[in-house]
Amino acid sequence: MPESLATYIALPGTTAEAMEHWHQVFGGELQILRYGDNPMPGMPFEPDPQAVAHATLVTAGGIIAGGDAAPDGNDYAVQGTAYSLLYTTDTTAQAREYIAKLVEGGGREAMPFARAPWGGWYGHTFDRFGVMWAFSCDAEQ
Repeated sequence: MPESLATYIALPGTTAEAMEHWHQVFGGELQILRYGDNPMPGMPFEPDPQAVAHATLVTAGGIIAGGDAAPDGNDYAVQGTAYSLLYTTDTTAQAREYIAKLVEGGGREAMPFARAPWGGWYGHTFDRFGVMWAFSCDAEQ
């Protein structure tokens, strides 16, 4: 396997729902492995068999990976900019389509997609899971 870099997001028990939603929005190939699919003895915690151990969504734009957060006492808020993804599209129409699907799926547009000071286009949306999706597109000819 060649080198690659993917975004990894640990969500509080909503990874399967989020990945399925993102699959509907962006397309691609989705794989979800739950703890019950492949029991792993010796885990430092007793995982819920329905919890997501690992999931990947391979899209035309890149790879998103993730899993349900381990019960380690950390309770990080998802909503904000710590969980954010930048998706650069070929056209403004493609970015607007993705934004519309995220909003229709229960998200909200936080910064309207518009001309940016550097000449391209930019805007960001929070999906219903609290993940910020920033969209960028070079100026179209």
